[in-house]
Amino acid sequence: MTKLKHFFWYCSGSNIQLLEKCPTDASKYVGIGATIFFTGLFAAMASGYAVYTFTDSYWSAVPVAILWGAMIFNLDRYIVSSMRKTGNKQHEFIMALPRIVLAILISIVISRPLELKIFEKEIATELTIMNAEIVQSRIAQLKSKANTDVSYYLHENMMLDSLVVNKEQTRDKLREIAQKEADGTGGSLRRNAGPIYKIKKQDADKADAELSDLRSRNDKIVTSNLARIDSIRENLSVEIAALGNPDYTGLAARLEALNRLGSKSLSIWIANWFIIFLFIAIETAPVFVKLISEKGPYDHLLAQEEHDFETKWLDFVAKANKATRKKAQRADDEEQEYVNEQLSTRLNG
Repeated sequence: MTKLKHFFWYCSGSNIQLLEKCPTDASKYVGIGATIFFTGLFAAMASGYAVYTFTDSYWSAVPVAILWGAMIFNLDRYIVSSMRKTGNKQHEFIMALPRIVLAILISIVISRPLELKIFEKEIATELTIMNAEIVQSRIAQLKSKANTDVSYYLHENMMLDSLVVNKEQTRDKLREIAQKEADGTGGSLRRNAGPIYKIKKQDADKADAELSDLRSRNDKIVTSNLARIDSIRENLSVEIAALGNPDYTGLAARLEALNRLGSKSLSIWIANWFIIFLFIAIETAPVFVKLISEKGPYDHLLAQEEHDFETKWLDFVAKANKATRKKAQRADDEEQEYVNEQLSTRLNG
């Protein structure tokens, strides 16, 4: 039991020799040390789980968990051990404020991976929905691109058809003009098949030949475009079949799924914040215990030890300064003596 008590005292960053002289403060620092120890343990578990989610390897997760837990433990231990009781509550709170902010940040970092583990089943369901949405989004992109290409070729075919229709209308109009010239209902209004009719008949025949040539060229292009459209649709089916299921299950995906769950479900959102507040309370508990507790025997002994050390240090500095001043004075005397000797030598010379 004594070893466990000393271990928790060590975790609290306290001076064990001084605490043994203060039995009334022993339990307080055991509680502070235990809180710091378990916070580091939670940090190790959280980081290990976070690393395991995107590596699927215990060999990677365990070393990172130990390193991260040790770092958080050491940081918490430093935060608490660096606080001093001065008797001035306002001054103590101002000095503790940066430590409180740091403790809150640490608690948020620790709580997030544990939230992922707590809501693991709900997150797995949400990830399935998210993966299905990704598939649908990719299918929509493929269909959009395919529809764009198909629309281009259909539009080109339609433009080619309109050219043929326009050419047909031109030919029919020229045929009608030639016919009216032949029966006397138009043109010169003379019923005959003379030179004017032949000229107009040649224009109509030329337009018909151009129409035949245009149809021949356009039919090839239209046939080619229809083949391309069929190929695009076949490729679309192949690409959709080849999509498969995305593996969007990493740490970032799980965090996104947790946020989506919170936005969909009020109970999950509340539970999520309760977990965060719980870790904030755990992480900041040692700091607040130090703040609200009165200055006890341990604090007096610690202040005495620090005062004695400071006194010794000041005494050492004073002696060093005195020795330095003596050396400087001795150097000045020797320099003055040297100058006097040089002046006497020159004057006598």
